[in-house]
Amino acid sequence: MKKQFTYMMLSLALVASSCKKDFLDRQPLDTISDETFWNTEEQLILAVNGLYANIKNNNTVALDQMGDNSINSSTGDSYRIFSSGNFGADLSSVDAEWRSQFAGIRQCNVFLENYNKATGVSQQKRDQMAGEAKTIRAYMYMNLVCYFGDLPIVTKPLNIDEVYEPRSPRKEVIDFIIKELDEAAAMMQAAPQTGAALGRLSKAAPLAFKSRIAMFDSRWAEAEKAAKEVMDLGVYSLYSTGNPEVDYNNLFNYKGKLSAGANKETIVARMNLADISMHNISRESQVPDQASRYNPTKSLVDAYLCVDGLPIDKSPLYKEDSYAALFENRDPRMKQTILAPGAAWGGRRDGNPANTNPAIFTAPKFVSDKLGSVTITGYYFTKYVEVSAVSQVSRDHNDIHVMRLGEVLLNYAEAKMEQGTLTQADLDLTINKLRDRVGMRHMILTELAENGLDLRTEIRRERRVELAREGQRWYDIIRWKQGALLGADVKGMKKSLAVVPAHVSNIAADADGYIVVMTGRQFDENKHYLWPVPLNQLQRNPNLGQNPGWN
Repeated sequence: MKKQFTYMMLSLALVASSCKKDFLDRQPLDTISDETFWNTEEQLILAVNGLYANIKNNNTVALDQMGDNSINSSTGDSYRIFSSGNFGADLSSVDAEWRSQFAGIRQCNVFLENYNKATGVSQQKRDQMAGEAKTIRAYMYMNLVCYFGDLPIVTKPLNIDEVYEPRSPRKEVIDFIIKELDEAAAMMQAAPQTGAALGRLSKAAPLAFKSRIAMFDSRWAEAEKAAKEVMDLGVYSLYSTGNPEVDYNNLFNYKGKLSAGANKETIVARMNLADISMHNISRESQVPDQASRYNPTKSLVDAYLCVDGLPIDKSPLYKEDSYAALFENRDPRMKQTILAPGAAWGGRRDGNPANTNPAIFTAPKFVSDKLGSVTITGYYFTKYVEVSAVSQVSRDHNDIHVMRLGEVLLNYAEAKMEQGTLTQADLDLTINKLRDRVGMRHMILTELAENGLDLRTEIRRERRVELAREGQRWYDIIRWKQGALLGADVKGMKKSLAVVPAHVSNIAADADGYIVVMTGRQFDENKHYLWPVPLNQLQRNPNLGQNPGWN
């Protein structure tokens, strides 16, 4: 596995395509060229493994901060700026996303241009690796089309600076993506890869991604079909050890790593290895001497149902008379996502009089005095937090789950709902399986009607709470055309719930006493459903044109 996911050598193989023969037509002695590299099965494996560096890692989690689930304490954070709507075509992060995704696409193009040159490699192995490359290329195009809409479709190993064609229409780009994923699925094996190939993509990956992009474009029948194909493979199942109080949370910690052996749910992941490939999510979530970089919002906290299946504004079980009461009688996923009083944490003592055990969370901290993790909303995450890793910088090595069966089940349910064909049997096959994992009351169609609850709203709520902190919230808001949510103020808990009132006395609040973390956000319906084409790219290629509303 160390060899599999050591990417330093891979960069050599992927840079090879840009090597040109010198004027004497001699093979360079100090670099790897196309003429000398693409000869053996080992070289193909080395090259295709390098493409996996293009699958988002811990930035998958950070992407959730573009939506309304989480907010960074740093006002200069790129995702916070994206979510605010207060940026332009000259923002360096917009250009960085364009460049990095197209650089990865070019790497895939290099592989697909050259992989058939190798000798002694079976057609099955060639097809499998080509399917992986096509899937990763489609994944990057998926990201780009969601951000920018129309795109140049580049399938040859050219440097993006050499492409001066206009953009193809968004529909054609999505058609291309779906075609790529269909072709990839036909080339790949159904069973997840194991052993030294653990973590490599199998047939379910292009099918699941097809379901995701079809959902984004409201192609409900295609989304339903692709999701069902994944479900019918019979090789994936929800992660569960029969312990509803911790299983959901453990999926995102070390117990849920693919290498641990118990996780049969994850379809695409960035696998991380101790001392080789690590990240810093745990510490940034509960950093002991600074402000948390990931602060759950009031909007997310309020989204969790009560255990009777009703929203907090309808359930008699909901109480807001203390901080601890917010977590009582709620969907069990809330405590396994948002840190609740009495839970283990790595944020050390919080400076509140009620706290006597530095290893146990008692109440939120608002004063920055280096004595504990500070929150700007009143909430902390526990999902994706390995408590033992909080005390060290960048020592996390839990996997980052990019696509899992849980999302596929949600895709299937939503696609059926949008087509008007959702039945109770469909809910039992999908959403209620997710609820069973945590011991939550089932979603029952007749009960929704009896309680005056809107089916679409509840399907979307389920997606939000199940996939919180998995990077999908912004994409969902955009495809649901709910951009106004991104223009709203970001809020936190009610100030009156603070253990030490003086610690929150100078914090801004709304008329109802809820902390106002950020105001001045905007969402212009005429332009913010797309990002601007980066200024740097327009200067290189004016044929790209700019998206509506952006100057």
